[in-house]
Amino acid sequence: MRDTRQVTTAITASRATGARAKLDQTCADAVDLARDAVTEDVAGPYIEAVAEGERLVTHYFECLMPGYRGWRWAVTVARVPRSKHVTVCETVLLPGPDAMVAPPWVPWEERVAPGDLGVGDLMPTPVDDERLAPGYLLSDDPAVEDVVWELGLGRARVMSREGRLDTADRWYDGDHGPQAPIATAAPSGARCVTCGFYLPLAGAMRAIFGACGNMYAPDDGRIVSGDHGCGAHSEVLLEQPDAIDEAPTIYDDAEVDPVDVAAEPGAVTAAPAHPAAIPLPGAVEPDATNAPADTEPSVSAESADESHNAPAASHEIDATAEPSAEPDIAISADEAHTDSEDA
Repeated sequence: MRDTRQVTTAITASRATGARAKLDQTCADAVDLARDAVTEDVAGPYIEAVAEGERLVTHYFECLMPGYRGWRWAVTVARVPRSKHVTVCETVLLPGPDAMVAPPWVPWEERVAPGDLGVGDLMPTPVDDERLAPGYLLSDDPAVEDVVWELGLGRARVMSREGRLDTADRWYDGDHGPQAPIATAAPSGARCVTCGFYLPLAGAMRAIFGACGNMYAPDDGRIVSGDHGCGAHSEVLLEQPDAIDEAPTIYDDAEVDPVDVAAEPGAVTAAPAHPAAIPLPGAVEPDATNAPADTEPSVSAESADESHNAPAASHEIDATAEPSAEPDIAISADEAHTDSEDA
C-alpha cells in the first residue's frame, strides 16, 4: 500500500489556506476515467472540475439515485510529475448547495434544554462545571457560606458567582420576570416587591428575587423577580360602597279590607243554623236557674245536624263501656243563634 500522507497533507493545506491551485490540464481532461470510477451508480451529467492542488483535480457529476437530489459524485484524480498517466485517488458522494442534509451534530450536553429531564432520568454534572465551586472555598455570599458548613458537614460543591449570575439572568428574562405577559398586563402598582405574599430569598439573591406564596396566583411556589406582578396582589382592593339604611316596616292597622276567599275543593264549611234555633220575635228567653233538674240537655242545631248525618254504627252503645264522668253541656237556642251569626 502506498503512503498517501503527502497527498492528503497537500489537499488539506490547500483547502485550509483557501489558495486556488492551477488546474492541471491533463487531469482535467480525464473526464471519462472519472466517470467510469463511479461504480455504485450511473454518473449523471458532468458539472465541473476543481483543482485541489498541483496535478490534483476533482471531477463532479450529478447523482441520479432516488432520495439524493442535489448530491454530487466527486472523483479525485492525480498524476505524478513528468508523467501523463492519470490515476483515480478516491470516489465519494457529497452534498451540493441545494441538497437536503441533516443538521450539524451537537454534543448531548449542548442539546439538553431546560425541562427535558423527566421522571427517573439522571443528568450527570461535569466535574469542571463553571456553575459550581468547591464547598471549602470562600464565597462572596455569606448565606452560601452558612449553608456550606451547616451541622459541620457541608456540601461538596456550591453555586459559584458565575452560576448565580447565570441563574439570575435566566429567571429575570423568563416567564417570572418583569417582561412576562401577566406582569405587563397587571396594574403598574401591583409589583411583587410590595405584595404581602412575597417571600424574599436569602443571601445575594434577596435584593431582587423571592418566592410567591399566594395560592391564587399563577406563580404560587415559584421564584419571581421583585418587579414582576400579577392581578393577585395583596393590595388590590375593591372600594366598598356606603351602607344603605333599611327603612323600618310600617303596618297600617286603621283599616281592614275585606277579602273574599274562594273555598278550596274539599274544604269543610260551617252548616247554616237550624230554623228551630232562631228565636221568634217577642219570645221570652227561659231562665236557666228555673229550669227543672230532670230536663234533658238540649242539643244545638249543628250537633243535631251532625248526629243526623252520622252513620248508623255510631248510635250503637257498647254495654261494657263505662258511663261518662261529665254530663253533656246544655246549649240554649239563643247561644246557638249567636254562634251562627258569628260564623
